[in-house]
Amino acid sequence: MSNSKNTGHSHHDPASEDFRKEDFPFYWLARVHGRYTQNMERLLKKIDLDVPRWRVLWILNENGESSISEISTHAIAKLSTITKIVYRMKDDGLVDTSPSPEDGRVTQVRITELGLQNIERMQDVTRELFQRSFKGLTEAQVQRLNRMLEVVFHNLETL
Repeated sequence: MSNSKNTGHSHHDPASEDFRKEDFPFYWLARVHGRYTQNMERLLKKIDLDVPRWRVLWILNENGESSISEISTHAIAKLSTITKIVYRMKDDGLVDTSPSPEDGRVTQVRITELGLQNIERMQDVTRELFQRSFKGLTEAQVQRLNRMLEVVFHNLETL
């Protein structure tokens, strides 16, 4: 007879009787993300920036011109949130916006010279944090971690 309760011995499965939070990958992902964000906010505050602006600038730095919806996708943030951030950044001179030539309903965003200067400032204040974050890991281990996290990310795609 089948029992609806999972009686497996998988410490990382919350449905298991033997579950331990320290063996749950999302426990560590949440803790790492929280600590990383706290450190980033503290460092970026020194140059009058924050993590959302950092994300938008890096997305634009890597992708060039992007639509607000593309930025939203890469930043994993609501479109309305990114829209507000982009227009605040435009007011600050970090980005510029224009309607897409293909579809006037789409707003394209590009980084300004001031935005590029802020990328350099961001690198200066966050460089040590990134180096410290992966201390003790080889380049191959970091690449493997990225590949594993990418698999989990795609497994969690919205249905």
